[in-house]
Amino acid sequence: MTALWNSEEAARATGGTLSGPAWSASGVSIDTRTLNPGDLFVALKDVRDGHDFVAQALEKGAPAALVSRWPEGVAADAPLLVVDDVLKGLEGLARAARNRTSARVIGITGSAGKTSTKDMLARVLGHQGKTHAAEASYNNHWGVPLTLARMPVDTDYAVIEIGMNHPGEIAPLAKLARLDVAIVTTVAPAHLEAFENIEGIAAEKASIFEGLEPEGVAIFNADVETAPILNAAAKAHAARRIGFGEHGDAALRATNITLTDAASVVEGRFAGAPFLLKVGAPGRHFAMNALAVFGAAKVVGADPDVAACDIGHWRAPAGRGQRETLMLDPVEDMSIELIDDAFNANPASMAAAFEVLAAIQPQQGQGRIATGRRIAILGDMLELGPDETAMHKELATHPALEHFQRVDCVGPRMHALYKALPVEKRGHWAEEAESLAKEAHRLIDAGDVVLVKGSKGSRVSLVVDALRKLDRAVDKGT
Repeated sequence: MTALWNSEEAARATGGTLSGPAWSASGVSIDTRTLNPGDLFVALKDVRDGHDFVAQALEKGAPAALVSRWPEGVAADAPLLVVDDVLKGLEGLARAARNRTSARVIGITGSAGKTSTKDMLARVLGHQGKTHAAEASYNNHWGVPLTLARMPVDTDYAVIEIGMNHPGEIAPLAKLARLDVAIVTTVAPAHLEAFENIEGIAAEKASIFEGLEPEGVAIFNADVETAPILNAAAKAHAARRIGFGEHGDAALRATNITLTDAASVVEGRFAGAPFLLKVGAPGRHFAMNALAVFGAAKVVGADPDVAACDIGHWRAPAGRGQRETLMLDPVEDMSIELIDDAFNANPASMAAAFEVLAAIQPQQGQGRIATGRRIAILGDMLELGPDETAMHKELATHPALEHFQRVDCVGPRMHALYKALPVEKRGHWAEEAESLAKEAHRLIDAGDVVLVKGSKGSRVSLVVDALRKLDRAVDKGT
């Protein structure tokens, strides 16, 4: 077992007091359900108080626990590291982990595409050095320090995802990470309940540049209307600014983007040289993410040709545009194509998903209807503020809807879209996702291409789960 932390190092990092025998830890955990033997348990207080699970963590093999008080049911000689505030203690571990490594650290934020870009960049850099990346969507006030605290000393590249719900959240996390490169994927109407306007969102996203090291590089979306805000912040905090996109002034410029039903191809120029990227997922938004990844990889010293090849092998993860074939009848070779994009939604990401659906050709000559259809099943977009009704309604004007045969809607906010749709495109509307999930088998037919998209809180992922249960591919050979 390789030691990530020993008791003395952790005590210095946190300023805490040790009790019990000396220990070493190979990892850091905040959840006993996923804790591995050897993980230091951090007793954070969130929905539940982590102190209530310290005894269980020690029983499961945690060598010690980071606490702010002596937990109930824990022996008097238990290995504990006692601090005044557990979150501050975790931040201390994060700061020490960052200070002791020579890794090139890249931070990613944006209204959409953070996790996909993080995953793509981690894959690309992982083939060129020891790479440490944020798990899942660990991008908040505890997720970022946890990611840093888990970073091994010998890391070559670290990819940190930084999110926000309210003003003032991004800059402190970026400063904690001490970024060599900071990326803003895009700026779109999301979390507007906490901001007056989209300019406020852009300013918050741009605050990631405050965490750049003296020679740090800012990479930002040059195509968004708020690009001047991003550029100004980059100018104030970065040694080098790189705008990416199709804009004529973009330093990392896509001169041509070709979308197919299975991939996205990007031709462009960067640093005076042409490049060609093929992304293993359809969608303009994935093409933009790939631009940022390519630029970041080159900036931190990775081989750009190898990076371009590895981008082509990346696939969208579940819930974020993953495309899969569901076999309704393996014997008759009857299937549907499912696009699972049920994790996050705002007007910009909806538009991107619409383009993907419009680009995919349904299969003809299958099923009851025999004419394959493009079907969108859409859940509420959340946290859009006072104009949310208008934003949902405006989706009906997107040009891609011309190619859809039906749109089903979930949630009270999506009722505005449902009413704005042409009558011939209206499918079902349901107040809650559970109701529509029960009807999933009636919504589709063999040959269809089905997009399911909505904010996580809309629970439209229940429809995805119901559709997957229709898959009979597992029955082959039985």
